[in-house]
Amino acid sequence: MSQTMTTHGMTHPMPAANPAVARIGGLLRRLDAVPLALPQLMARLAVGTVFWKSGLTKIASWETTVALFREEYRLPVLPPELAAMLGTTMELSAPVLLVLGLGARLGALGLLGMTAVIQILVYPENWAEHLTWATLLLLILIRGAGTISLDHLLSRAVGRRS
Repeated sequence: MSQTMTTHGMTHPMPAANPAVARIGGLLRRLDAVPLALPQLMARLAVGTVFWKSGLTKIASWETTVALFREEYRLPVLPPELAAMLGTTMELSAPVLLVLGLGARLGALGLLGMTAVIQILVYPENWAEHLTWATLLLLILIRGAGTISLDHLLSRAVGRRS
């Protein structure tokens, strides 16, 4: 009688005679048991921290920030003062939403849009870094903040009242 192992909902034959295969199967089962909430929390903290630190840098010297938007970022359409205000506001508000997991999908959507602007208009050569941010933000946007979040606690509380 052959044994089977299940990964990601699929059943695979597992030869009992090979101990290495059995060890790999055990490892895969343990990895499957890791709650998605853990990488969701890590993603929220990682990408939130990047943007939060950038926002703090911008409010440290407003004149320097406006000059940066005027001379280096050079966003089309928006005046540098307005672009600086909008960018800084996003960098200081969306990370709070992400880290707390409160409206995390909204925060992720805003930062994903900001990442797209940075990639397309400002620093296209930094695509690998922006792809990392976008991947983390897409995880949050698609799967939500996870069970370790205020979003989850609020949805459970509202669900109990209904």
